Amino acid sequence: MIQFDHLSKEYDGVLAVNDLTAEIQSGEVFGLLGPNGAGKSTTILMLIGLIEPTGGCCLIDGVEVARNPITVKQHIGYMPEDVGFYPSLTAEENLVYFARLFRMERAQYQKRIADLLSLVGLDGVTKNVSGYSKGMRQRLGIANALLNDPSVIILDEPTANLDPQGVADYRRIIAGVAKEGKTVFVSSHILSEVSRVCTSIGLLSKGRLIAKGKWEDLSRELHVGDDAGITITVETRDPMPEFTHADLVSATYTDDRKTATIITHSDISDAVIDACTKAGVRLHGIHREGASLEDMFLSYYDNTGVPHNG
Repeated sequence: MIQFDHLSKEYDGVLAVNDLTAEIQSGEVFGLLGPNGAGKSTTILMLIGLIEPTGGCCLIDGVEVARNPITVKQHIGYMPEDVGFYPSLTAEENLVYFARLFRMERAQYQKRIADLLSLVGLDGVTKNVSGYSKGMRQRLGIANALLNDPSVIILDEPTANLDPQGVADYRRIIAGVAKEGKTVFVSSHILSEVSRVCTSIGLLSKGRLIAKGKWEDLSRELHVGDDAGITITVETRDPMPEFTHADLVSATYTDDRKTATIITHSDISDAVIDACTKAGVRLHGIHREGASLEDMFLSYYDNTGVPHNG
């Protein structure tokens, strides 16, 4: 369980986080959503005890982080946006090193590491981490965040470097740990991913939590999907099927049907991926262009009467 109680952080007279108050329950997958510079990273750094608040506090399982940073670290698993490991070690050797920092018993961590490497799809990979792709490092980062069997898992931009299969695996893992009653805190600026994974979200802008609730409720306020003109570019290794969807405006395919440009009323990227998977088509890449998060926040401000200057 995570609690923010009037949490604030000031840098040189500027509030990076401004009076943040929220409660995130056990078993909840909470997404903190906002554009770059909104205060997401500062919030996380206070949550894991790396910086102290200017005002207020945050608690994990009832323990105040700033006053008990060592104790709190036994309760949390954390994956930063830029995952770092010892490049000359294998995935298993890296996890053994961190397990010893947690003072885990050898018999305990050997089984735990084997299970986690299987969970994230890195079992049987024996090369050093220096030879890993960014996506493989991200997978290892998820395993490391789960290593000490924490009650609270904090993930900063967890899908930034993952391919479509990696994203699907990530979603499965997060759903599984939430079912175990763990609290999952996800920080991201990727609207579609947060809406797919999280049971509730908070909208952060200029350090202020401007809204919190279930995705379905907030998306109606933000009018996500109301604007035609979202463009999704799909590239595949095999000829792709004809895409159909209620929100589809048009779809243009190259002659070999390995690239498609889709115009749609909403972000149907997940539906496109599912259609390719069902058809046995291997994805090479998928890219979405449309209204920015900043535009969506402005839409929210317009609808609630909050001034644009915050």
